[in-house]
Amino acid sequence: MAILGQIRNRPWLLMGVIALALLAFLVNPDSIEKVFGKNPDVFGKVNGEKITREEFNDQLFVLQQQAEQQGQPKSGLEEQAWQLLVQSKLIKQQFEKMGFEMTEDYFWNQIQYDQLFAQNQQFFDEKGNFKTQELKKQIEDLKNASPEGYNQWLKSRKAIEYRLMARQVFTNLSAGITTGKKEAEELMKERDQLADIDFVKVDYAAYLQKTKINVSTEDLANYIKQHPVMFKTEPSRNIGIVYFPSKPSAADDAAAQKEITKLFSGGTDASGGKENFQNTTNDSMFVMANSDMPFSDQYFKPNQLPQTIQGQIATAAVGQTFGPYKEQNFYVVSKLLGKKATDSTLSKHILIAYKGAERSTATRTKEQAKKIADSLLASIKANPAAFANGLKLSDEPNAVERNGSVGWTTPESQFAPGYLNFLASNAKGSTGLAETQFGYHIINVEDKKAGAMGYKVAHLVKAVKPSEATEAETDKKARRFIQQIQGKSFNDFANIAKKSNYQFSNPKSAKRFDGQLQGLGTDKDSEILTWAFDKKRSKGDTEFFTVDGTGDKIVVYLNGKQEKGLADPESVRDQIEVLVKNKMAAKQISDKIAAAKASGLDQVAKMFATTKQSAQVNILNPSVAGAMEPKVAGAAFGLAKGKVSNPVEGGTGVYVLVKKNETVNKQPGDLKQFTESVSQRNAGMFGQAWMKSLQDNADIEDYRIEIWGKIGTQQQ
Repeated sequence: MAILGQIRNRPWLLMGVIALALLAFLVNPDSIEKVFGKNPDVFGKVNGEKITREEFNDQLFVLQQQAEQQGQPKSGLEEQAWQLLVQSKLIKQQFEKMGFEMTEDYFWNQIQYDQLFAQNQQFFDEKGNFKTQELKKQIEDLKNASPEGYNQWLKSRKAIEYRLMARQVFTNLSAGITTGKKEAEELMKERDQLADIDFVKVDYAAYLQKTKINVSTEDLANYIKQHPVMFKTEPSRNIGIVYFPSKPSAADDAAAQKEITKLFSGGTDASGGKENFQNTTNDSMFVMANSDMPFSDQYFKPNQLPQTIQGQIATAAVGQTFGPYKEQNFYVVSKLLGKKATDSTLSKHILIAYKGAERSTATRTKEQAKKIADSLLASIKANPAAFANGLKLSDEPNAVERNGSVGWTTPESQFAPGYLNFLASNAKGSTGLAETQFGYHIINVEDKKAGAMGYKVAHLVKAVKPSEATEAETDKKARRFIQQIQGKSFNDFANIAKKSNYQFSNPKSAKRFDGQLQGLGTDKDSEILTWAFDKKRSKGDTEFFTVDGTGDKIVVYLNGKQEKGLADPESVRDQIEVLVKNKMAAKQISDKIAAAKASGLDQVAKMFATTKQSAQVNILNPSVAGAMEPKVAGAAFGLAKGKVSNPVEGGTGVYVLVKKNETVNKQPGDLKQFTESVSQRNAGMFGQAWMKSLQDNADIEDYRIEIWGKIGTQQQ
């Protein structure tokens, strides 16, 4: 049914551990907090309102599904899920402060404006009215027919409610963002006013080339204290990482080449040396038994084949072999098994999933699913119009809205093989049943058209992998490095790694839930973060990790622990050292100008071996010789004509200026138009800034690190 199309299939797994579940039966939540320190099912609070484990896992799963659909990594999304939940809670609180309440009437009156429905014309009748009652009926039918589907609707409804609340809050706030007449007049004046100035700029970069300034930790700390809001931080760790990849040696490469040559033209051990890739009578079985990559029965376009054979495939005869040749870290031999035009097929389907099928949340057994699918197929064959009604039972997201269509596909499309095989074997107009890893599909072939030539090729592949001897050498190198750095400082750790040309990286502000470490990116990243945030860890601790499946080794060094509060100065040195150094340079330059009692621009220019320049500046567009310098523009309009200014600390240098005159360059547009444009600009900028301010000033308690530490890794 239609609402099923709005709900992502999600495998809700058991939360928590058995012991904890039993404890929850025996004691109340307050008692749990006394035992554990924090209720393990409450991950935090926003102004006193709880964020539960269930809410967090729901949000995380949604993000992971979106990432998977977009071909992005699914790891490292924990922090994003947390931030979205925090913002949702803040929006809800503001919504209620404004006197609104998320009632049933409010929800159903506003749902048509949600992004999930507003752009979908199937939810509106020919007069543009939202089909509220039809949607309600579909949900009621879902409740009776599919408890798991209805439960997912309830989860989806919660997300919709947050979006509706956000829409209402921002609509109300934006309505209050106006521009008064006096304000608009002043802004128009600033827009049109120009000041002609002569100036001398003492550029920071040029000054620092001649004058050495060292920025101490204390200098950084003072800057942070002056800008506390900018440097509020959550707990983080400064981690040194040395990565030892287990790369195949020349001997490993030669061994892989020798092995594939034997399989290609010699013979397999299993056949006593008689069967090889050239003379085998069962190519698919030979590949399945001997290749490092599986056999594919699909037909591919030339540009989808290995580059080495793309130019030869069109003129090759069926049975012709290619190779051995090398593609990246693989040795390959290929055999052309067939060629044919790759038809494009337009199809639609109804998916009946079952418990245990891929991406399925259904509770029905495989046998029950087959029975439902057979019954549906019989009904549709008797009456093809019944297909549309059958879509209401489909477990495929957005099935009703898309009429079950999967669009045009070809044999090389990234679809389940069982589905593609059905399309290849059935003519236009056919309806039948196919099984894939996702469940049972009732498929209707809507149309077919001839396409480009496709080629079925068997590839026998041998990966060039590090041998046990190579992995042992990598392990030996990593352990020798550990011995070298035992008891040493972090500087020693870094210097030894760099001197030895090892792969060194140093994420200075790694968060507990980052998922991936900057400069690394392995399946051990999360484990390293868990290690670094263990309460038993101390600065100077080291650890050794082995990457599963590759034999790569990682040596890590805990260089610092940042708890919640102001950032550790050294952890942000890379970000602010230039700013602090420029400020220190600005003070020195200004002090030198003041001490010299410079009375004119020529004197200042001579002092710093620079030149006098001219510019025309504007308050709203404060560009001075290619640099945006609002302080210089402000000083120009605040300065009496002909007077030499005090030194002005700009973003790129210290300026001393003289205003020659002011002019007015009246731009087109009346006051009303200008006022409207300013209001629109301010409204557009307001939302994000307001949300940040709301979050900066909220009382946000995050228990995740403590809970993870007490009951182990998250149960999902």
